[in-house]
Amino acid sequence: MTAELALGTYRCRAIPEAAVRAAASGARWIDTAPNYATGRAHDLLAPALTAHPALRIATKAGYFTAATGADAVNAGVLTEDQAVVGHSLAPQYVRWQMARNREQLRRERLDLVLLHNPERAHPGDRLALHRAMREAFVVLEEAVAAGHVAGYGIATWAGLEEEAFTVGELLALAAEAAGGRHHLVAVQMPVSLVMMTPIAQALDGRGPLPAAAGAGLRVMASAPLHGGELPAMVDQELADLIRPGLTPAQACVLAVASCPGVTDVLLAASGASHWSQAADAVAQPSLTAVKLREITGVLASP
Repeated sequence: MTAELALGTYRCRAIPEAAVRAAASGARWIDTAPNYATGRAHDLLAPALTAHPALRIATKAGYFTAATGADAVNAGVLTEDQAVVGHSLAPQYVRWQMARNREQLRRERLDLVLLHNPERAHPGDRLALHRAMREAFVVLEEAVAAGHVAGYGIATWAGLEEEAFTVGELLALAAEAAGGRHHLVAVQMPVSLVMMTPIAQALDGRGPLPAAAGAGLRVMASAPLHGGELPAMVDQELADLIRPGLTPAQACVLAVASCPGVTDVLLAASGASHWSQAADAVAQPSLTAVKLREITGVLASP
């Protein structure tokens, strides 16, 4: 069974319309962040979430816009020097941002809160990074206990690939933060036919995807079309190798959706036809491991 399609709002041009479209198609998840759409993503999503209460929302804490940073300084949760950085895992900031997320999204409880590119906090210093993540996880566990958050995780671009942390370390940090049973339930990471190391590793039973799947974590694959660039890089011959009859974009989406361990594919569809085509792609039978090996082998050859 292939993964499900979810709306990713990072590069989404018309967020309200896309959210309604996703809900109408049966999508269950929308992924966003307080810094998306120059800080307007939450407010743009709120009406659709109110109209479609069954939609699950994944949002983040970490990056913030200059305006949000100024508000955080005024609230006393960041210093001016910290606000200039545009990213923070400081416990008081994470706590404040979650409350702000709930207010903007008009949700009493957030389905999922992800630390946004936590590797940004202490590049090159794993001990300091892990300490900061554990402290942020403590705040997230408190939010779960208060009924404000259902679960949490991390959204990373390079942290897992560069081994700033591993899935096993994330689980251990969460257990330490919780003092036992934790609520770390998801990881988000790039998976595509450009960034295909996770796919190749998963086919050999290695890397973060099998580790996450083995722990029962939701795995949200971000940038499946590499920011919209990938369909132009894949010709019809390669698309037909992946699955005859699919467009290059559909073939790329199906490859990611078929990757072992991936549960959700985040797509920022720019129009109704693009969303419909992607939905048709994930409705296809999964590619076999043999086919995925063939595809990665072709792409890895000089």
